Amino acid sequence: MKFDVLTLFPAMIESPFADSILGKAVERGVIEIRGHNLRDWAEGRHQVTDDTPCGGGDGMVMKVEPVARALADLRQRTPGTRVLLMTPQGKRFTQNDASALSREAGLVFVCGRYEGFDERIRTLVDDEYSLGDFILTGGELAAMVMIDAVARLLDGVLGCAGSALGDSFSDGLLEYPQYTRPVEFAGMRVPDVLLSGNHGEIARWRRREQLRRTLERRPELLESAPLCAADRKMLEELQKAAPDA
Repeated sequence: MKFDVLTLFPAMIESPFADSILGKAVERGVIEIRGHNLRDWAEGRHQVTDDTPCGGGDGMVMKVEPVARALADLRQRTPGTRVLLMTPQGKRFTQNDASALSREAGLVFVCGRYEGFDERIRTLVDDEYSLGDFILTGGELAAMVMIDAVARLLDGVLGCAGSALGDSFSDGLLEYPQYTRPVEFAGMRVPDVLLSGNHGEIARWRRREQLRRTLERRPELLESAPLCAADRKMLEELQKAAPDA
C-alpha cells in the first residue's frame, strides 16, 4: 500500500518510519511511505505556496493552485487513491477509520501549515480528519499517527498476523491486561488463571477484564460495542460489584 504525504517539510516523514516494524515493512516492500514537497508544484522562482488572507487578518493561507496540481499528479500515479485533509475541523480519527482506510489502494495526506487552507482545497479531498480537539503546528504529526495506525493492520506488517486483533478498540472495547515473566514481582503476581493452561478459562478471564477495564475507564464505549448475551451478563455482574453501584 502506498502512503503519500503532501507537505512543506518532507524530511519530517522520513525518520519516524525508518526503524522498527514499519521500517522493516518498507524494506520488504509491503508498504511505501513517501513525503512530497508541495513547493515542487508551485510556480515562480520562489515557489510560493501561501498568501495573505482575503479580507485581512493575521497569518498566511495555503494557496489552492499548488495543492490542486499536486493532487492531480498523485492521483494519476496511484489510481483509486484516497485523499485525506489533516485539519482540526475534520472528523475524529478512530480505529474503525483505520480499518476502513487499510482497504484503500493508497492514501494521500494533505498537511497544512500557517493560518490554514484556502477553503477551495476542501473540494479537492475525499475526507477530513482530526486527532482530537487540540491544535498542532502542522498536519504532519497527525498524518504520521494515522499512517502508523493504518499500516499495522495490513497483511505482512506485524510479525504475528493476530497481533492487531486483540488491540484496544479492535472490537469496541479496551484491551485486557497483559503479563509476562517473572510470575511474581514486588509482591504482584500474574493471575493464576493465565498460568493454568485452560484456554477456555483464559479466554473468559480476558473478556471479563476487557469489560471491566472499559467500564472503569471508558464506559461510553460500551454503548456502541457489539456485546453478546454472555458479555452483557458479565457486564451486569461487574456493574453490581462496582464500589459505587
